[in-house]
Amino acid sequence: MGLAPVAWRIFEGQLRHAPGDPAWPNRDRFVLSAGHASALLYALLHLTGYDLPLEALKQFRQWGSITPGHPELGVTAGVEVTTGPLGQGLADAVGMALAERMLAAQFNRPGHEVIDHHTWVICSDGDLMEGISHEAGSLAGFLALERLVVVYDDNNISLDGPTSMSFGDDATGRFTAYGWRVLEIHDGNDLDEINRVLDNARASDGRPTMVRCHTHIGFGAPGVQDTNKAHGAPLGEEQVRLAKKAYGWPEDAQFLVPDEVAAWAGELRTRGAGYVAEWETAMDGYAADFPAQAAELRRRLVGDLPAGWDQHLPEFPAGESLATRVSSGQSLNGLAAGIPELVGGAADLASSTNTTIKDGGDVTPGSYSGRNLHFGVREFGMAAALNGMAAHGGFRVFGATFMTFSDYMKNAIRMASLMHLPVIFVFTHDSVAVGEDGPTHEPVEQLAALRAIPGLVTLRPADARETAAAWRQAIARTDGPTVLVFTRQALPTMDLDPPVDKGGYVVAPGDDVALIATGSEVSLAVEARALLAADGISARVVSIPSWEIFGAQPEAYRDEVLPPAILARVGVEAASPFGWERWTGTYGRIVAIDRFGESAPGALVMEKLGMTATAVADAARASIAKAARR
Repeated sequence: MGLAPVAWRIFEGQLRHAPGDPAWPNRDRFVLSAGHASALLYALLHLTGYDLPLEALKQFRQWGSITPGHPELGVTAGVEVTTGPLGQGLADAVGMALAERMLAAQFNRPGHEVIDHHTWVICSDGDLMEGISHEAGSLAGFLALERLVVVYDDNNISLDGPTSMSFGDDATGRFTAYGWRVLEIHDGNDLDEINRVLDNARASDGRPTMVRCHTHIGFGAPGVQDTNKAHGAPLGEEQVRLAKKAYGWPEDAQFLVPDEVAAWAGELRTRGAGYVAEWETAMDGYAADFPAQAAELRRRLVGDLPAGWDQHLPEFPAGESLATRVSSGQSLNGLAAGIPELVGGAADLASSTNTTIKDGGDVTPGSYSGRNLHFGVREFGMAAALNGMAAHGGFRVFGATFMTFSDYMKNAIRMASLMHLPVIFVFTHDSVAVGEDGPTHEPVEQLAALRAIPGLVTLRPADARETAAAWRQAIARTDGPTVLVFTRQALPTMDLDPPVDKGGYVVAPGDDVALIATGSEVSLAVEARALLAADGISARVVSIPSWEIFGAQPEAYRDEVLPPAILARVGVEAASPFGWERWTGTYGRIVAIDRFGESAPGALVMEKLGMTATAVADAARASIAKAARR
């Protein structure tokens, strides 16, 4: 209610959008980072002519409705990203604004500004309290993302009460220090002042812009205005009546849209259709002068991969020992040669994670034609910005850091999965074999936590060949995010053509016991198989680089890889044992790590924590004995 005037002026007077064509590529993006104000967004989408009928507003927050409690991408026409976890909408918008500048730098030509749009955001006090807002604000200011406009709803109220209880930041000084321009709307109900300031905000001076807008939460409802009672709870019949009275609105009207307002919505749809027609005409002129670039731009905006996109993936000779982070870097560069829209970077760890695209150029302030992004030590902000870039379209994106720091990014990874965005998260230094850096940098529980996220595919390859195949799988996936997990230590390359697209497969045959492993522990299982063979025990080695993909295979294939008749099984992974019972069954054993690591050479840490071929062989014998006693 307090935001309604400025939000209306954004939608009606500033956004170049097409309510009849919500996917128009050159539209201005709008992000409601303060996702708890979703009812406002739904009202705006309905009033401005999107496919959101009044009946849908009546089903607000009900099962199966298209008006959920927080805006969700893919559920409601006109919603650009899923928001609600505060701060992430702002960071998503930074990614969107960055994608716009990068596409413009790569494709625009003099006289042909075919990529030319803004990203608008409404954020709250809560958004600015979240730490991710500092990461996002700092990055946007550094990169001079001049097409980004953030309207800060400064109403001095959060859910628990006045913001003065916990929040006293000088937001103007803070964002000015980040390199933003800060404007101010002193009265959030003064439409003329709103128009003047928003017009100024759109005319950028080379910096992103924050508009600090002073509003009254629950405006017009005398019992709750300017209190936290207006934050989330229903007003109640009496406060609704009094608010309507204060507005001069019919007190008995419900879901009323006056005819003249409905007519205005039709005009906005017509205006939006005009924007689309103008752009298509501009694209025709662009195609006449630059046919190859126009065809490439349209391909990228649709999201199709180029023909032969994986033909440059490297081939790795059997027997060669490489850390999978090294073979990952080589695979990434092979793919980058065939996929020009593949861009990304790291949280100040590109040299350690091997995620630099060679000869790709860097994205720097005011220069956006490169392919390498430098996110700084901003893991959470990086992940959310990648989500925004993926939602914007035109790029396939990746971001990298050490596996243990995936915890900083977890909610953004979850949001990528919730939005079905094809973001690739690259995590290296994947186990206690990291060694000398010690337990702070040695992941243990992270694999289990990532595997628990619905819709996320996690791939932990065992060698260079599995690594190349894992990258191919990640690129081919378009309906959700993928996590790629790589080692610091070298691993032997197996003489196999691994079917990673199946999620799991037989590395070596055997009938007495199944040794099931992922990543670096597959080679450990192979060593254990040789020890068992000396005792006349036939051990099958199975690699499951992706639990999710393997679990989704037909039962017949899974039984082929892990025959039900083989009751003796050992799960092997240098990480938490959580979840491994799924594969080891009733009689199985698990060789894993259920404690934090130590600072010492990686091989010694693995040995001391029981990750040895001997330990695997002993577990196999114990499982065989248990199965025999059934």
